[in-house]
Amino acid sequence: MNLMKRFNLFFIMIFLGSAGALSAQSSAGRGLSYVRSAWNIDKGYFIVYSHARFFGKVGNINLERNVTSAVTFWDIQQGLSFNYGINKNFELAIMPILYQDNQKGGKGYNLIDDIMLTLKMGSFGKTGSSLKFGIDAATRIPTADKHNVAFEPYSADKLNFGFTGRASFSGDPLYPDDGFGLHVNLGYWNHNDVGEQLTETDALIDTVRVDSPSQELNFGVGVMFPTDRFDFSLEFHGNTFLQAPPITAYSRESFAYVTPKVRYKAYRWLSLDMGVDVRVSKDRDVTNYDFISNYPNLPNYPAWRINIGARLTVLPTTVYSVSERDLLMKKAETRRELFEQIIREQRETESAEDELERIKDERRKAERELERLRRILEGDEKQKKVKEKKKKGNNNG
Repeated sequence: MNLMKRFNLFFIMIFLGSAGALSAQSSAGRGLSYVRSAWNIDKGYFIVYSHARFFGKVGNINLERNVTSAVTFWDIQQGLSFNYGINKNFELAIMPILYQDNQKGGKGYNLIDDIMLTLKMGSFGKTGSSLKFGIDAATRIPTADKHNVAFEPYSADKLNFGFTGRASFSGDPLYPDDGFGLHVNLGYWNHNDVGEQLTETDALIDTVRVDSPSQELNFGVGVMFPTDRFDFSLEFHGNTFLQAPPITAYSRESFAYVTPKVRYKAYRWLSLDMGVDVRVSKDRDVTNYDFISNYPNLPNYPAWRINIGARLTVLPTTVYSVSERDLLMKKAETRRELFEQIIREQRETESAEDELERIKDERRKAERELERLRRILEGDEKQKKVKEKKKKGNNNG
């Protein structure tokens, strides 16, 4: 076994072994960790992404008023994403969160947590253009035991929903993953949490109830610099609340993170990710803890998080057997077909323009004929009036 194969297998063992215990919610589709691409995955492709993020820190927990205890807090989230390309413009994603620390008493984790369903409509734009647009509709199904988890974005025990618009630029519009990429996302999310009770102990049931649905805008901008073996990316992403969650909820504050990431492309069908989230928003905490017991005396959002992931192309199976030569030939053939399509569309456009010009000429000719006919009719009418006048004069004489 050569050195490169050993290197590949070494990374596969590390990342797949870690991801099996520590994966997180993220999409297997095109794009970066948080900022997604407007390009869809190709028709018939089925891709699985195993992703994890985790954070740990020593802090204090408030057992009761003025009584604290030092503990180590861990925030670990594990999940999978299953993405399928229905056709050029439609892509379906199912993203279950398999494991989530909930920082609660008793069983301190959710197994399973919530499940995300997303229908993405993308790859819209002019043929051969480097600029594409897309939009997706998503819902979060509340299957977890506990919600409103410390160190995680706010979530409610209700069916959430939202929409996200996406715009992407690629230096290689035919193979967007091979060229420099710029992605912009803007989304709206409604937590649909009216009437929900946020309680921490049995003694506090019905203390706080949500009166208005929590709503937020999500945003993200990311760039990607691909090479033959590695992709380097940088993202700026976060949220701003339009209607903040109730006063006793964790993570009521808006947040913003910067995420640098490197992707190692071990094979055409397997890539491995490593990145880190660095919080750039202020260290604010506006939660009211008067009704909450056993809460962690730490910021609501971690200052950092480690991310790892593995992306596996399951279908089509041809990705496992195609050679580099075959791949280059396919790319060349695809580019030729694209150029031919652009030429056909250009000719059709030119033909349409010629037809439009001919119609304009015919219209101008018709207008000239109408004008000439009008002048003739006006002349005939004038002559008729002159004759009638003369005839009348003769009769009077």
